[in-house]
Amino acid sequence: MRRAYLDEPYCKEWTATILRRVPGEGRVGLVLDSTCFYPGGGGQPPDKGWIDGQPLLEITETDDIIHWMAAAPAAEPVACRLDWPHRLDHMQQHTGQHILSACFESELDADTVSFHLGEEVVTIDLQRADLTHEDIARVERAANRVVMADVPLEVHTFEAGAPIPLPLRKPPTVSDAVRIVAIQEVDYSPCGGTHCMRTGEVGPIKILRAERRGQETRIHFVCGWRALEDYAHKHAIVSTLANRFTVAQSELVDAVTRLEDDAKELHRELRRAQERLSELEAAQLWADGEDIQGVRVVSRVLDDSDGQALRQLAIRLAARGKTVALLAARGETCQVVFARSDDVGYDMAALLRQVAPIFGGRGGGQPHLAQGGGQDASGLDEALREAVALLKRG
Repeated sequence: MRRAYLDEPYCKEWTATILRRVPGEGRVGLVLDSTCFYPGGGGQPPDKGWIDGQPLLEITETDDIIHWMAAAPAAEPVACRLDWPHRLDHMQQHTGQHILSACFESELDADTVSFHLGEEVVTIDLQRADLTHEDIARVERAANRVVMADVPLEVHTFEAGAPIPLPLRKPPTVSDAVRIVAIQEVDYSPCGGTHCMRTGEVGPIKILRAERRGQETRIHFVCGWRALEDYAHKHAIVSTLANRFTVAQSELVDAVTRLEDDAKELHRELRRAQERLSELEAAQLWADGEDIQGVRVVSRVLDDSDGQALRQLAIRLAARGKTVALLAARGETCQVVFARSDDVGYDMAALLRQVAPIFGGRGGGQPHLAQGGGQDASGLDEALREAVALLKRG
């Protein structure tokens, strides 16, 4: 089998003879005499395309490259067509990775230990964990200078065991013939993937973010059309926000900062207002309570309170001393909070467990504070009346 993708990365259509058919469950695999479909490997996914008008389902590689289809072709030789936008994207990302990895090494002595070409972003893992924003920006500029220089790429093949008179960025990992992708005075790396013929074809290289992972750093980046689409998407967001705030794009950060500061101040004011309202509500509830054996008992079902507010209100009441708060809230589900002052001896958890079946729920907690919930909000009033009765019986 001739692996034409190695020598003809820009070939989009060709004809091939079927050397062998491989049976599969609900599909058939073809071994061709020549293929421009890259099977995947080294961090780069396989190509996509069509054979005899049928889409490729998968490409696998053992001793041969097997092209899997839903049905066998009607005739031979077969017409093959590459999904060119998909291939070009992978060529831009992979070539950009070579450039970026070389610049991380030359600028910061940061070696690349792994590479992954994903559907949306590309990542490389570096053997450095101490990179700064300035370091990363410096490498990005260096990489884009290589792109703008439009340096040609060359491929050199050396027989197994033959000396390689090139300054390799990393040693070969194969025992047979070694294929070196060379960007003159920039990078010399063993690689079996597909690449652009000149660095200018890579397009812009943009680092999106850096993520520290133990003693390594993962760099997320995009190249070429992906970088342009990322820019267009973010430019649209920035333009929309600038128009909404009626400011220039250069003033957007200051505008958002002012908005954030205003929101924080409003949140503080709201919290102070809520605390004051809670104090007033607690005072009113306490005034409406009844005395039972020298203890002020406040029993009330509220219609507009959530669980957290209910708990805070009960605690605020209990803080007055010689007080028991029996509070409940109606909603999609019902919530109940029982609280008592430290100078009161009732067991709130035990009391709640006794009345919880009335509102179809359960509860638990500590002797001074217990809470629970249930499904039958119609039983809340009866449950609280029973709780008060139990307190009266001592």
